[in-house]
Amino acid sequence: MTRSPTIDLSVPLSVRTSFRFPLQSSLARREVLIGALWLLVPIVGWLLNMGHRIMMTHRMQHGLPAWPSWRDHPALLKHGTITFLGMVEYHLPAILCGAAALKWEIAWLHAIACLLWIAATVAVPGYMSHYCFSLDPREVFDPLRAMRRVVQGGRAYWHAWGITLLALASSFVGLAAFGMGFLISSVWFWQVAGFSFATVFTNAFALEPDCSSDKGRPRLPADPVGGTKTRTRIGGPPAERDPIEPQTHGDTKEQNHLP
Repeated sequence: MTRSPTIDLSVPLSVRTSFRFPLQSSLARREVLIGALWLLVPIVGWLLNMGHRIMMTHRMQHGLPAWPSWRDHPALLKHGTITFLGMVEYHLPAILCGAAALKWEIAWLHAIACLLWIAATVAVPGYMSHYCFSLDPREVFDPLRAMRRVVQGGRAYWHAWGITLLALASSFVGLAAFGMGFLISSVWFWQVAGFSFATVFTNAFALEPDCSSDKGRPRLPADPVGGTKTRTRIGGPPAERDPIEPQTHGDTKEQNHLP
């Protein structure tokens, strides 16, 4: 029987590839189940799942298989915490504005808070893929740079949002299987979303082992019909290693892989 091609960041973005990505192999499905079990642990489980998605993307960006990525749980927790703090920073103006609207009962401030919240949510994917590539916290805490990348992502970025919203709606099917089913579908949804945005930014900004983590402009034009254009891999995939240590700007060689 012919084996289906592996779905990774070099495959043009589509609903079909994004939805299949977390379920394409027995190992991939096993890691979804592990993520669902971790969600039973409040806060920590959510952060670990965030770190797991970061490591899956990091591995693919460096020419490695996405799985296994449930390794080195302290590192996963660290990466999940850093990116979560970025989300807090980006959404803090909206939170403060909303709090002020409630305290002083200023109706128009509620509208401002909503707009700020939407802007922050839109900006978050602008740092996520670059952090996945370099594991450098400096990629996270710069909202203006993240928003600039979103703009440079073009129509392909909004194509990824369309897939993400469709996956979000589909994830509620898990409620039919009660608690555990929804946990599984939630992990599936977040992996679909992460893969979709990572495909756009990895290709658009040429996030490959010999490229800097921020070129300032996309390498490839957005292609909303077929997803982002397929990137060219440089050389063959390296030997299996576990990438866990951060890289710095200007030095993105695969020195962060450990034996």
